[in-house]
Amino acid sequence: MRKLIAAINMTLDGYCDHTAGIADEELHQHYADLLSTADAILYGRITYQLMEYWQTVVKNPTGNKGTDEFAVLMDKVPKIVFSHTLKSVEWESARLADRSLEEEVQALKQQPGKDIFVGSPSLIVASMKLNLIDEYQLCIHPVIVGSGLPLFKTISDRTVLTLLKTKTFGNGSIVLYYEPAKNDH
Repeated sequence: MRKLIAAINMTLDGYCDHTAGIADEELHQHYADLLSTADAILYGRITYQLMEYWQTVVKNPTGNKGTDEFAVLMDKVPKIVFSHTLKSVEWESARLADRSLEEEVQALKQQPGKDIFVGSPSLIVASMKLNLIDEYQLCIHPVIVGSGLPLFKTISDRTVLTLLKTKTFGNGSIVLYYEPAKNDH
């Protein structure tokens, strides 16, 4: 069965802010490698609209290998967008979800293929509350911003995770790989 992996960038003080991180060549290469292992990415409207930026990089490459490779992979990977307000999506590789999050994920997990990623804070929390997440990949940047959108703000139940591994980058960012603990009491 395919895994649902929550992958997101965060500041050291726990906020999700795509502008606060250190997006260098090494980090873009990491995420390009990650995208090559994905068959689908789940986004909410806000994150989807932020990610549309990568279409412009495909059309006008930056010259940075990791950044440009990430853009090409992001352009190609299928995206499923959960939105109550969008009526359509223009990105060729995207579609609006036509089922609930739980139904969509369960159906995707039953199909053969690569992993499924969820990259929007709201969808990560919703997936977590539905016990759908098989692995967390939290990239913590060595930046403190003091305010913003905390990833786990609406989580009220205790959740224990098991550390699988870590990956450290030259810029001081660290990816923490976790899975839900088998017995979280």
